[in-house]
Amino acid sequence: MDKDKLYQLKNEATKIKPIINVGKNGITDSVVEEIKKQVKANRLVKIKMLRTSAEGEDIKTSAEKLAEATKTTLIDVRGSTVVLYR
Repeated sequence: MDKDKLYQLKNEATKIKPIINVGKNGITDSVVEEIKKQVKANRLVKIKMLRTSAEGEDIKTSAEKLAEATKTTLIDVRGSTVVLYR
């Protein structure tokens, strides 16, 4: 993905609110399925992750696993917020 497209998507992501919250159970099959549905409908999805949701992992590692599981591109990780795009 080129830098202009990445910059445009990050800018777009600042204007949307998190659609999905990942809680203390972490990344479950139901969370992955819901993210897939939301990505199919919206293409750009913002996800709020509970800091304690990742068992011994940092948010970035969890976000990369989430992107891999949903076949999306990881656009941005800021704090505990993750932005995915397809």
